[in-house]
Amino acid sequence: MQHAIFDDIVILLFLSVFAVALLRRIHLPAILGYLAIGALAGEHALGVIPDLHSIEIVAEIGVIFLLFMIGLEFSIPHMLSMKGIVLGLGGAQVALTTAMAGGIAWATGMSWQGAFVVGGAAALSSTAIAAKQLTEQLELHSRHGRIALGVLIFQDLAVVPFLVLIPIFGAGGSESMTVPLLLALAKGVGAFLLMFALGHWVLRPLFHAIAGARSVELFTLTILLVALSAAWITNLMGLSLALGAFLAGMMLGETEYRHQIEIEIRPFRDVLMGLFFITVGAQVYLDALPTIWPWVLLTTFGLVVGKGALMAVIVRLGGYETGVALRTGAVLAQGGEFGFALLALAISNALLDPADSQVLLTSIVLSMALAPLIIRNNGWFAKRLCASYLGGREQQAHKLADATADKQGHVIICGFGRIGQNLCGFLIEEGIDYVGLDVDPLLIREAHDAGEDVFYGDSTHADILEVAGVGRARALVVTVDEEHVAERITHAARKLNADLPIIVRTRNDQYREQLEHAGASDIVPEAMEASMMLAEHLLRRLGVPATEVLELIDQARADHYRRLKGVFHGDHEIEDAAKLDKDRLHTVVLEPGAHAIGMPLADLCVNNESVNIEAVRRGAIYGENPSPEMTLQVGDAVVLRGPIDELEHAENKLLKG
Repeated sequence: MQHAIFDDIVILLFLSVFAVALLRRIHLPAILGYLAIGALAGEHALGVIPDLHSIEIVAEIGVIFLLFMIGLEFSIPHMLSMKGIVLGLGGAQVALTTAMAGGIAWATGMSWQGAFVVGGAAALSSTAIAAKQLTEQLELHSRHGRIALGVLIFQDLAVVPFLVLIPIFGAGGSESMTVPLLLALAKGVGAFLLMFALGHWVLRPLFHAIAGARSVELFTLTILLVALSAAWITNLMGLSLALGAFLAGMMLGETEYRHQIEIEIRPFRDVLMGLFFITVGAQVYLDALPTIWPWVLLTTFGLVVGKGALMAVIVRLGGYETGVALRTGAVLAQGGEFGFALLALAISNALLDPADSQVLLTSIVLSMALAPLIIRNNGWFAKRLCASYLGGREQQAHKLADATADKQGHVIICGFGRIGQNLCGFLIEEGIDYVGLDVDPLLIREAHDAGEDVFYGDSTHADILEVAGVGRARALVVTVDEEHVAERITHAARKLNADLPIIVRTRNDQYREQLEHAGASDIVPEAMEASMMLAEHLLRRLGVPATEVLELIDQARADHYRRLKGVFHGDHEIEDAAKLDKDRLHTVVLEPGAHAIGMPLADLCVNNESVNIEAVRRGAIYGENPSPEMTLQVGDAVVLRGPIDELEHAENKLLKG
């Protein structure tokens, strides 16, 4: 009996693994699997787990970590640069959708407090689904992608006041709500000031000290302590747990440890949020569907079509083209994960009856299931509903074609950010003509007004490259920092011009093979080039002749940066393991009794396609590329290069045979 909670969690984790693996194979969001598990396993369906209330406290920690992660992503400078979209369009969308959906709920006889929650839940879209789908479709930096992202940022921030107000509404009686609201506002300001002070004088020095200890375990424990302690503090102040986590994340988001904190906290958030969505899914009464399904379909239609249309109108009134407005509306035409959080909190505070909330809750689930398909075809909807949208794109292509018609032997620069603009400076000094392509409308307008030959155009489209004169160009440079986008641009350009020199910039050498296969002539990895520039400056300062330095640099480039690919990694390094180079260096010291002692390298079968013996250090002598006939001795240090899993196997061969 005492292990009932443990049994329930084990069953749910087993079902979650199965559901998430299945949904990943059919390219659907994992959240739908969690919701389905909750709906099927709950007491209103199969009854596999008759009482999910036992894990609700654990699941609530998932919400705390979710708000903590949102706080990490909150950037004041970023918000200021997008203030028109975030505050203007985002604020209008949340306010109008809340008012319209809440008004409909109130007209059906619901209390104004409950109607307010229903309106708020309907106003929120799924940040996880929309952002992921836009990224996969290479539309995150398009005009409709930037607008959708700005609105989603405001929605994420708008969740916080909703979470503050719902418990107040649940505790309020017939007296005026003015005093509680003002008190809540004062508490919110006080909590912000308290967290700001703690972040400035406590959290930053604390994490400096923790990072100095070089212990990943201690770093992770400190993150958990800070997130949960902040939630505990705001809870003591009468505010929501999630508000404290959000403020703590916002303070830590301004530190240099933001990315590492996000890496460490994400597994806890994902697992616990999975449990949270399971508890939400359990609130869907499958046995009630036969009686409420007409209302579910009607509400889903209103949520998708009505919300999408309202968003399109808001964007159009904001001064954007009709096609862009329609695409933005399609991206945001769904419910979101935060809507579940608001509904669950409202039910726990007796603002909504669990049975009465079934129609909206089920409709949000259906809208999220439809969202990937709708977002994937947002361009198709815009072209069918707005005939002028395709004409506008053709007009941009004609404008680009007219501007490049007389260009011959020019350079096409795909991506006109800092690197692209700096590159243009060198081309101008040498009198070489160029054409810049980018999808950031603000950047294009400012650069074009300054006299730069830069135009709006998605370089992944072959027709854009063609009108930019790729067949007549002298070279093409790809400066975008998304490797999969660079690969698509390279592939499109190579198909149009087989002899065109294509130079691609990447962050590291991880995607060299894919880019070379796509047709890249030269690949310039930033990390490798930075290392070589530092080496060049250092060697010249040390008096090494310039010709010798240039020879070393040229040799490293000709060898595809082989000397620079493998590096030693320590446990104390704070970086995303998923972004590390696939090759590492690892040193194995042969202690007495090691299997390899007395054997020539050729007999060890360590060298293969994955692992290479880079060097052998014997005493103070370091020998690179040792001969296969070299016999190993006690104390030799064998330096291996390869993937980490293969290195472990090679080390075992050296030590144990």
